[in-house]
Amino acid sequence: MIASSRFVDIHAPQVIGVARAGTLLVGMGLAAWLDHLDRRVPNRHWLVWSQPVFLLWALDLMVRGADVAVWCTFLLPWSYASGAIIGRPNLTDIKGGSRLDLAAVAVYAVALAGLAWGAQRHGQVEPLDLVLWNLAGSQALWWELIGVTLVLVVIDVAWRLRLLHGGADAKALMWVAMLLPTWGALTWIQPGDAVVLALPPALSILLWGGLAFLLIPPWNMVRNFVRGDLKQAADFRHAFHAERMALDEVADAHVWMLSTVEVGLDGSERVVHRVRAPRKTPTAEAVEEAIAALAALDVERVWVTRKVPLLVVLWPACVLALLLGDVAGLLFAPLV
Repeated sequence: MIASSRFVDIHAPQVIGVARAGTLLVGMGLAAWLDHLDRRVPNRHWLVWSQPVFLLWALDLMVRGADVAVWCTFLLPWSYASGAIIGRPNLTDIKGGSRLDLAAVAVYAVALAGLAWGAQRHGQVEPLDLVLWNLAGSQALWWELIGVTLVLVVIDVAWRLRLLHGGADAKALMWVAMLLPTWGALTWIQPGDAVVLALPPALSILLWGGLAFLLIPPWNMVRNFVRGDLKQAADFRHAFHAERMALDEVADAHVWMLSTVEVGLDGSERVVHRVRAPRKTPTAEAVEEAIAALAALDVERVWVTRKVPLLVVLWPACVLALLLGDVAGLLFAPLV
């Protein structure tokens, strides 16, 4: 029995880390596919995939010996993130006896009690120890929960301020923040000695995704050149961010059409290829009218720019994060 217990103690963190990595790849992969197909990810997806996140996080706390204050505070990030999926409880529904809202209020109460209790037991810490993460035991676990909650707040505020345009993007990053509370959750990621500060995994994956967007312009340039769509000097204005598409395919594609018909002062019509996508996505009726106007002038191919969902880019960003770790550490390591 003693040998078996030691075996579990030694290998449990590695098993949980691998399970977290697998959950990240599958959960984000399915979300990216749904976003690619329909440009939306239903809340049901996050409800289903939050279950393994909860289980793995609870197992991690159990293995690392969390105390009661930590277990109560464990509900804090879940209480906050739940507002993006099921909403916040309100007095009207509570008075009406809504079981879901009553349960949410009970969870909030336990989470706040855990926050106060944990602050009393584990809140006293030197700022330098917190920055360098010289913490251990339940104190480290409690501060990890506080850190994850702060990351959730940052993501939520970015969503409310439209810095993150899609609700699915914000929910995905919240989900990642709870699945990977720290880089220590991935036991094979060993930060270098020179790296003092690191981005939280969710924000690092967002930065990885931003760097992935930088690959789109050269890819478009090469593809347009190979397809022979760079026929004149004016085409190079669109070479990095757009591509040509058959006019009859535009209506069913997730694209912004850059080509349009303009009427001059003399009443003549001419085809104009804009460089920028419209600020507001046109309605389906407006797109149909624009397509009809171009077809009337015998236009067969038009310039379009694709609507690339952030989640589609975040999935390969997750792969890079699992293989290479924090992008900030890699970018700034040469400067240290």
